[in-house]
Amino acid sequence: MLIKPVAEDFRVIAHSMGRIFVVVGLAGLVPLAWATVGREWHPFSSFLLMIGIFLLLGVIGLRQPTSDRLDWSHGMVVVALTWLLVPLIGAIPFVLSGHWGGEIDALFDAVSGLTTTGLALVQDLDHLAPSLNFWRHLLHFLGGQGIIIAALLVFAGGGALTLYLGEARDERILPSVTSTARFIWSVSMVHLVLGVTTLGLVAWQVLGFTLPRAIFHGLMIFFAGFDTGGFAPQSTSVGYYHSAIFEATAGVLMVAGAMSFGLHYALWTGRRRAVLDNLETRTILSTFGLTMAMTLIGLAVTGLYTHAVGLSRQGFFQVLSAHTGTGFATVPASELATWGGLAFGGLALAMALGGMASSTAGGVKALRIGITVRSIVNQIREVLLPEGAVVGTGFIQAGRRRLTPQLAQAAMTISLLYVALFLVGAGVGMAYGVPLDQAMFESVSAGANVGLSVGVTDPAMPLMLKLVYMAEMWLGRLEFVAVFAFLGFLYAWVKGK
Repeated sequence: MLIKPVAEDFRVIAHSMGRIFVVVGLAGLVPLAWATVGREWHPFSSFLLMIGIFLLLGVIGLRQPTSDRLDWSHGMVVVALTWLLVPLIGAIPFVLSGHWGGEIDALFDAVSGLTTTGLALVQDLDHLAPSLNFWRHLLHFLGGQGIIIAALLVFAGGGALTLYLGEARDERILPSVTSTARFIWSVSMVHLVLGVTTLGLVAWQVLGFTLPRAIFHGLMIFFAGFDTGGFAPQSTSVGYYHSAIFEATAGVLMVAGAMSFGLHYALWTGRRRAVLDNLETRTILSTFGLTMAMTLIGLAVTGLYTHAVGLSRQGFFQVLSAHTGTGFATVPASELATWGGLAFGGLALAMALGGMASSTAGGVKALRIGITVRSIVNQIREVLLPEGAVVGTGFIQAGRRRLTPQLAQAAMTISLLYVALFLVGAGVGMAYGVPLDQAMFESVSAGANVGLSVGVTDPAMPLMLKLVYMAEMWLGRLEFVAVFAFLGFLYAWVKGK
């Protein structure tokens, strides 16, 4: 029998949501200050309205009397609601700016920003107010590092582990969730300083930007690169810079963002051997090599790029962007759509596979791929080897672990859910007349939170397709569990006794 949620359940959820709203409201003060300095008074007023709503809801939530102790179901509901309500309110500056076709288009970009996807419906991006551009990219930073993680640092309270796991992070690096959250934000701050400094210097000294403009572009590309988001301050993405050095610097940030924070911790503490022996490291290097080979061979066959340097540079950057789940591009969507064949398939496969678990990247994740492949290989060995032979089930992932049937089943289940998600999105695209290959590519990009596009994502695309892609971003970012728990909570509310 389903147990109907009671008033106390809603108070606990509202109290935790209040914390989230306060954190996002405080984060909104940064673009507000940016608009003030730049005398962008129209965006200033829209940010003020947005911040006011966040803080008002936050105060209302925090005033709810509660034991302040989250159980598993409460935590999952809070996480799922966070990725629904924060974009809904965070889209207010977009709606009022006039650069989006309507409320749905603005919400689409807010969802894409917070889920670190990078698909965009903004119009005339090249003339967007800098403070609004900053807010777009700050959503990447909040979504990539985790609003929940930030809330855990600002507020103490029970249920921290549930919130952490609900945000699709399953690796607790340090003994407590709070210390783990502190480490994640420490890593982010160090990379922010190094990344913005390097990108800014390249833009200033190599590309000839003025110093303020160089810092602005460096900061935007850092937010989108390290958080594997894919938004860019210009409509032509990274291709705008026409610089191999700038692309290489962004590539380093993309790799750093796609690495698990556990791997960052191993590097910081000097345990480099643990990094090399890690199952996920070996898996992602193998899949990157495979998808890179497929893409380069496919491009060579098409003859689209006549010079080996151009072919290698374009192929390498696009595959790296796809596999890390970033979504930066050095070629326009119309050109990407002409790749076709093996190159097209290699890029789509790279997006679907994604980066590492407990990172800012999306996709199925290298750890699940590695576990699934290892499990299949073990089953084949059991069939082929003599009766009674022992098949090793150990692997290294943050220490030596045992590959249990339950672990293998969980990895395969989530992997199959991603495949189903991609197919549903592709099916809806085909229903609206999008060719199969392009429909699948765009669906994978949305569901794996990548952001590369072949031109399907457009302000003129059907409303249903926009809604489906938003749902894919939401499900893909939270890796299904929190969303399923949220839907179960709603069902129990309606049907429970």
